[in-house]
Amino acid sequence: MKITLEQLKEKPMPQHTAIIMDGNGRWAKSKGLMRAAGHRVGVQALKNTIIALDELGVGYLTVYAFSTENWRRPQEEVNTLMELIAEFIDKEIDYLDEKGVRVNPIGDISALTPKALQSISYAKEKTKNNSHIIFNVALNYGGRQEILRAAKAICEAVQSHELQIDDITEDLFSKYLYTAGQPDPDLVIRSSGELRISNFLLWQVAYSEFWITNTLWPDFKKEDLWQAVWEYQNRDRRYGGVGK
Repeated sequence: MKITLEQLKEKPMPQHTAIIMDGNGRWAKSKGLMRAAGHRVGVQALKNTIIALDELGVGYLTVYAFSTENWRRPQEEVNTLMELIAEFIDKEIDYLDEKGVRVNPIGDISALTPKALQSISYAKEKTKNNSHIIFNVALNYGGRQEILRAAKAICEAVQSHELQIDDITEDLFSKYLYTAGQPDPDLVIRSSGELRISNFLLWQVAYSEFWITNTLWPDFKKEDLWQAVWEYQNRDRRYGGVGK
């Protein structure tokens, strides 16, 4: 079935889409290229996805760009990923700013290389007043680490008598996460056919709809995104209750 933009816009859009961009290395290997080539093409796929989400009117995007576990990869590949973060920002920041995209890094970005940290910090400052699309870039990010970070901050607030134990609710806990003030992802997309969550937004995706595609991330196109959104729109989201 061929899906059109008009069909998609007839139904509610996901407010927040999160993407695990997987398969860059396998894409490169399948073409006899170095893994770095896959990551480079994957960056272009990311830009195309931002453009497509803008067209759909989706207001929040979170992408898993570099996990806390990715430091275990070969140093050459880690260096390439750090370089691509800076390269993407330097090349695309004016375009993102013009489109009203707010770049919001999440994770412990202090561990990034100086060049990558400088670029992502510049992007955050330059776009801080934008609100058309909130673009969360998960860098040196881990879901368990985020939850621990929030729990420690809440414990400190209790110890300093800023909070009482009974003040701690799900809503309050969410305010201590990197995504504070944002809706939880309605839709999580994972490319390359993997069926795991990989320590990504563990708190936030409790009731997200998942869409898995065998397409490797560098080959991910607007039509793939449209298919994901279409399937999301045609699911019955029960949140633990009874269906319609």
